[in-house]
Amino acid sequence: MNLLKLNLQLFAGEKTEKATPKKRQEARKKGQAAKSQDINTAAVLLSVFLYMLFAGNSLKKGIFDLFSHSFQQDSLLMDLTENNVQVLLVATLKAMALYLGPILLVALLAGVAANYAQVGIIFSSEAIQPKFEKINPISGFKRIFSLRAIIELIKSILKIGFVGAVTFSVLWTKMDQILALSQKPVGAAFALIGGLTVDMGLYASGALLFLALLDFLYQKYDYEKNIRMSKQDIKDEYKSAEGDPLIKSKIKQRQREMAMRRMMQEIPKADVVITNPTHFAIVIQYDEANRDAPVVVAKGVDFVAQKIKMIAKEHDVTMVENRPLARALYSQTEIGDSIPEEFFKAVAEILAYVYRIKNKVE
Repeated sequence: MNLLKLNLQLFAGEKTEKATPKKRQEARKKGQAAKSQDINTAAVLLSVFLYMLFAGNSLKKGIFDLFSHSFQQDSLLMDLTENNVQVLLVATLKAMALYLGPILLVALLAGVAANYAQVGIIFSSEAIQPKFEKINPISGFKRIFSLRAIIELIKSILKIGFVGAVTFSVLWTKMDQILALSQKPVGAAFALIGGLTVDMGLYASGALLFLALLDFLYQKYDYEKNIRMSKQDIKDEYKSAEGDPLIKSKIKQRQREMAMRRMMQEIPKADVVITNPTHFAIVIQYDEANRDAPVVVAKGVDFVAQKIKMIAKEHDVTMVENRPLARALYSQTEIGDSIPEEFFKAVAEILAYVYRIKNKVE
């Protein structure tokens, strides 16, 4: 029996359940999310090389103009002064910014878009806080030889091999043109090298993006595995969110007891108790000065009904038997409600009867 109980406890502690929305939200607050850094890298490279593919002619013309302009400044190069160097440097930097700026902007936008597509917007101060266990040599040794480190090593080898093979295949298809570079003019040689670089970049980026998508699926699986919860974790979360069921039941019981006491305190001040006679009891009070209609100040069924009748008898509150009226009032009114209009006549007749009895007694 003890062994079975121990096995059940161990099973309850296993992380076999999917994470709850609250657990996922807490993980995001800590900066944890399913994300592949390779997707960001591949998206940036692919976007840059696509831009270079479509804007290649303007870039080539701009670079050649920059070199031509620089080498044609004979007077500046022959007589270098502080002002000449400054003018030449500023002009060169402006030209470089003009042609490199769009490339950097494309890379920035691609990186932001790729990151947003994966995890959305996450801001976590906890993720950038220094953690001293990261500089612990024992913990570092464990991370180096962990299963995750081995998987990351295998992934890196696959990336290098796959991307290298794709790049080499592009070079191999252009081998004839590469071997003929020495026989081409400088401008044509630069154009061929630029085109070959763009082709290799596009194919390599596409291959890296393919691997990055596979890596993202693995990262998502690993993330879901790491945030799994045990059955006990889910129970504890429910208790913390909704409150301990035992405590909640005690609070509700206490509230019912307080409501019952308040209800019983109103019975001595009532005018009449309409009974079933055994199952239902409806306590009616009519304050002509403050209310337009009689009010239900207490009601009960079975045991509560007997309790109401006992208190009414102790305080000489008149009890009148009217089975259909008692049932209807119990089902259609709540404590504190005024009597509905359809019952005005029946309740008025009962109150008139009660007042006549009181007047006779007095």
